[in-house]
Parts: sequence; structure tokens; C-alpha cells
Amino acid sequence: MTDEIYPGTRASRATLARIAGEASVSMSTVSKVLNGRPGVAPETRARVEELLQASGYNRRGAAQPNPLIELVVNDLVSVWVIEILRGVEHIARENGMSVVVTESGDRHSPGPEWIDGVLQRRPAGVILVFSDLSPQHKLQLRSRNIPFVILDPAGDPAPDVPSVGSANWSGGLLATRHLLSLGHRRIAMISGPDDLMCSRARVSGFRSAMEEAGVEVDDDLVVFGDFHREDGIEHGQRLLSRPDRPTAIFAGSDLQAFGVYEAARELGLRVPEDLSVVGYDDLQVAQWVGPPLTTVRQPLTEMAEQATRLALQLRNGQETETLRVDLATSLVVRDSTTALQPAEAPAA
Repeated sequence: MTDEIYPGTRASRATLARIAGEASVSMSTVSKVLNGRPGVAPETRARVEELLQASGYNRRGAAQPNPLIELVVNDLVSVWVIEILRGVEHIARENGMSVVVTESGDRHSPGPEWIDGVLQRRPAGVILVFSDLSPQHKLQLRSRNIPFVILDPAGDPAPDVPSVGSANWSGGLLATRHLLSLGHRRIAMISGPDDLMCSRARVSGFRSAMEEAGVEVDDDLVVFGDFHREDGIEHGQRLLSRPDRPTAIFAGSDLQAFGVYEAARELGLRVPEDLSVVGYDDLQVAQWVGPPLTTVRQPLTEMAEQATRLALQLRNGQETETLRVDLATSLVVRDSTTALQPAEAPAA
């Protein structure tokens, strides 16, 4: 096996030899670091990575990347992910590339085994959903000139981290204003994990709309969970079993809203006659459920397309107007919300 993972010019090999000398390691060790192979102590790996980035090795003689876009998601079974995958695949196909999908599980940052694999695959770009990257992972990707873009980032990304998101605060505002316009005042919200930036932004938009209307928020009606249907069932049952139950629920995702539908059905409540429900995402299935779901459209496919284009622009050294993009959200009104009649309001 050759010591040179990126076969290229003599200058490239000389650079690797110099890095090996400065790090006091063998060329074989430098090759392992470049390959993402095991067998290198963490301290040594970090030192070699720093020298690789400082040397600008990735810009002098590295082999061309494989025609791949790597998509990292935390859940492969969600229909939400299908919308993202559709957008990534569309742009990849336009550029003659394939897509590799990696599941990170419940973690917001992919584990150490992932970085070893991605360094071996050498994709043209990496799209990470609901994620962040450790400083070490960023260093490793940048030292190989593998661009990465965070899609719907978990936290507030640093200014030098490319990201694509949506106007989550505005989405929360739109959904709540809609319910308020229908006469609802006792409105509950079921959001996603409170450590996700998008969850907090949607709740903030909800609270802003309530404050704007002069309606006090009952903190007992604002709950955090996850974005899954089961979560909507669990929180929906608890909220709707209260003697002072809400007349409307704003769910942080369409999947949660579908869970609220099920909770209402089990308790003998009708949507929208007894309970108005608003979701978030506008998945394709939202228009097929009964009744069709009023929801905030988050342009997931367009977001994924934009993230993939940005990654390829960075890979090609093209100028970009900004490293942070937030696409607009909009309200899609269907049949799951209706005006509150005075007789429908639950007794306090």
C-alpha cells in the first residue's frame, strides 16, 4: 500500500514528507491520518491535522474528490428526511454525482467512526442535518478540502460555518397569528427538543404572537419533546385531558400534529370542530390526512438543494454572497383549523 493517499506531484509528496518531519512521525502515519485509518494516537492525529491545514496541502496536488455528496441525518425512517434527500439528490444528479446517506442517530454531531469513513470516501461535499461538528472534525474536513454545510443547524453556527435554514421564528408567528385570528386564546404548543435552535425559534415566534395580541401564555401549555408522531400522541393526550384543555394546538412538526390527531380521536374530540391543529413542515402527506392539515411550509427540498449547491460552490472555489442562508416560511391553510365558537370554549 502506498504511503501517499493523494497521489500527485512531487511537490505534494515533499509536503507530506515535511509534515512527517515536523510532527516527528513516519510517512505511513501521515498517510493513516489522511486516510482516516485507525492506529494513530489522538494527540498525534491532531498535530498532523493542524500541519496539513497550515501547509495548505489540500490546495496543492490533492487528488480529485469522488463524485459523491455525503448526507448525514439522525433518522433514516422519517418522511421528513425523504424531502431533504430529494433536494440533495436532485442537485447531485445535475452534477453527475451520487449520494451517500449516513445515520448519526440521536446525536447532534456525528461520532468519531463517521469522520474516519468520510475521509476514506473523500466526497465532493458533506451536508449535515440537525447537526454540528466538533472543532476536530472541522479541522479534518478542511485540511482535505472537503466542504461541509449544516442544514437546519442544531445551534447557532459560527460565522465561518456554512449553513442553510429557514425563518423558524416567522413560522411560529404565522401559525399562532392564524389561530388567534380564528378567536382561539387558549393555545398550546408542542415543540421539538429545546436544545435545537429551530425549536426555540418557533416557540419564540409563538410567544411573540401571543404577546402582540395581548394574550397571556400559560407556560403549562408549552411543552418540548421531539418531532415524532409518538411525541404528539403523548403530549396531546396530556394536554387534551386537562379540564381547561386548549382549543387549539400548534405542533412543531407535521408528524407531531398527526400524533395530536390520534390523541384527539382517542379522547372523542373532533378536528377541527372541537380542536384546531396547526403543524409545521408541510410534508406531502399533510394534504392527504383527514382533515387536511393546516401547516407552516418549511421549504425542505429547496433548503437541501441550496445546501448542496453551496457545498459544490465552495468545493469549486467559487465566490458566495453569504455562508448563511435562511429561506422564507409560509402558512398553508387547510381544513384542520376553524373559528372558535363561544360555546366551544372549555370552562376554566
